[in-house]
Amino acid sequence: MTATRTRAHTGPVKLGLIGDNITRSKSPRLHVTAGQLTGLNVTYDRLIPRDLHLTFDEVFDQAQATGYRGLNITYPYKELVTRRVTVSDPLVRAIGAVNTVVFDADGPKGFNTDYTGFMRAYRDVLGTANPGTVCLIGTGGVGKAVAFGLIGLNATAIRCVDLDATKAEALASSLRALGTATRIEVSTDPVTAANGADGLINCTPLGMVGIGGTPLPAPAMAGAKWAFDGVYTPVDTQFLHDATAAGLHIISGYELFFGQGVDAWAIFTDTPLDEPALRAAIEGDAP
Repeated sequence: MTATRTRAHTGPVKLGLIGDNITRSKSPRLHVTAGQLTGLNVTYDRLIPRDLHLTFDEVFDQAQATGYRGLNITYPYKELVTRRVTVSDPLVRAIGAVNTVVFDADGPKGFNTDYTGFMRAYRDVLGTANPGTVCLIGTGGVGKAVAFGLIGLNATAIRCVDLDATKAEALASSLRALGTATRIEVSTDPVTAANGADGLINCTPLGMVGIGGTPLPAPAMAGAKWAFDGVYTPVDTQFLHDATAAGLHIISGYELFFGQGVDAWAIFTDTPLDEPALRAAIEGDAP
């Protein structure tokens, strides 16, 4: 899940987030607050390539050259960054997406805390209940991570949905290669894939601040049991609003945000963290 460090990080910790549309991200608050709770001097910068008039690679190189300890990576760079890092975890290599990077002496190392964060969020809300048949809309970076999390939760079936059939098929092939009992299906139509599903998941950017919308019409949610939205800015998306109105159990993107952030903190610093205290400290300032 996370890297094993030989000792806790003790010096100043310079962190950042590379992504588009991240001006309202609360990752800086989470990590700076974690630093305050653990006595570490943490800084955390939002690094938006277009605002810096740089390419992703230029921003990445600049961060490495200017003393950053690590980076979080978000949409739309989670797959692109994999060619810039060494990934030791075979499961993360299979996911094909990285959301956490550490700059070590021997080069950048890549990790994925989205899949562990999703599993944590699911269990916090639904306990040991099996996810059942899941309609997973969006097969990009976060969709891949969530799909592998669903495998870890022993989902009965995963319906990989994407307007780009090639992307959906690629994820399906990766999941089938794991050799689990989970049935893997592919679709380009979210409404059809949602029919008869127990779980509904949005892993598209639809619903994000500045984008809006939802990947699934409200009537298509009828009959499902639970819903998760990977979007966490804002927390109250149209997708989750419609799911709530349909009577589904809700797992918000905030829970994934918090879980992946805690796991990323461990990778960045290997410093023990009081998770309830962190949650309480940032409560009311949800991303």
